[in-house]
Amino acid sequence: MTNERTLKRPEVLAPAGTLEKLKTAIHYGADAVYIGGNAYGLRSRAGNFTKEDMIEGVAFANEHGAKVYVAANMVTHEGNQEGAGDFFREIRDVGISAVIVSDPALIEICATEAPGLPIHLSTQASATNYETLEFWKNEGLERVVLAREVSMDEVAEIRKNTDVEIEAFIHGAMCISYSGRCTLSNHMSMRDANRGGCSQSCRWKYELYDMPFGAERTSLTDKGEVEEEFSMSAVDMAMIQHIPELIQNGVDSFKIEGRMKSIHYVSTVANVYKKAVDTYMEDPENYECKQEWIDELWKVAQRELSTGFYYHVPTDEEQLFGERRKIPQYKFIGEVMAYDAETKVATIRQRNHFSVGDEIEFYGPGFNHFHQTVEVMYNEEDESIDRAPNPMMILTMPVVEPVAVGDMIRKKK
Repeated sequence: MTNERTLKRPEVLAPAGTLEKLKTAIHYGADAVYIGGNAYGLRSRAGNFTKEDMIEGVAFANEHGAKVYVAANMVTHEGNQEGAGDFFREIRDVGISAVIVSDPALIEICATEAPGLPIHLSTQASATNYETLEFWKNEGLERVVLAREVSMDEVAEIRKNTDVEIEAFIHGAMCISYSGRCTLSNHMSMRDANRGGCSQSCRWKYELYDMPFGAERTSLTDKGEVEEEFSMSAVDMAMIQHIPELIQNGVDSFKIEGRMKSIHYVSTVANVYKKAVDTYMEDPENYECKQEWIDELWKVAQRELSTGFYYHVPTDEEQLFGERRKIPQYKFIGEVMAYDAETKVATIRQRNHFSVGDEIEFYGPGFNHFHQTVEVMYNEEDESIDRAPNPMMILTMPVVEPVAVGDMIRKKK
């Protein structure tokens, strides 16, 4: 492994379920985003992009030196591939940087009918060794998203034996099934997880019952204070404390999960990993993970956090059941629409209820943060109000430090 490879700056790749999230992710430091088109993806409930959305998103990304990838990673059944050639040509022609695919049929269609559109192998294809990466390289693919079951030692071995670009998940939800190939949703809710309809049945709460014929069912467990005794739900991944190992082992793209997450989540996580990567690249020898970065990620954490399969096979400690650890939770309450430097007044679009007297936190790109108490605020008629209860309402308030358009506001629940 050469020093050049060791010191190559990785791409921070963020999820973008909507055009708003795409712009937010790039504004907060993402080098690239991945989106879903209106077909062939695995997130049918995400705000998938129309052709017009893609054109606008690609233009915005180009202005900021970023890339846009499209996930087309569904498993096709007979007939599902119809129209795929037209789809791939369309996204190629609007300037998409690459398409992420798992199904060999779609890969073949893309390669033959949309030449010039780079293809990345999806994590759903379960690439876990360098021979597999070399196979896909020979098929014309330039990047492989590793299976989430790959260990850090295996990442190092893969890098030593292939020059294919490596993309790896470093933050977000973990699927309980191998590489996301699940049929539980099909059985529980008649929704095909491998064709974009996952109902996240693994996240449901389960119980064990006695169900005698013709009688009421009764629980066979005494739950007491325990929230869950049976679980298929995995904790989330966070590799913020292991940035050096990921870079030194040649990971080219740091992938953040969450196309259905909020702009609060996307902005926070992209901001943190951008800061961590930049800090390491500036001075690798003296790099240290800062506690404030870890604390920041916990502000948007929905579940406990772990390192997935990177350092050991997950145990019951990486499952969600029993008594939960308490997680500090914040809610996203607004975003800055304008700022008057002379009056030190910010114009804010409300996203969640907050009131005079609340302590709130402003944050922006580059890890700029400050706290203040809401002393006074005004509605669009310039009337003093004591609370902001209406979603998306516009209000103004004085701020104690300068802010910028696109800065976010949150408060602790």
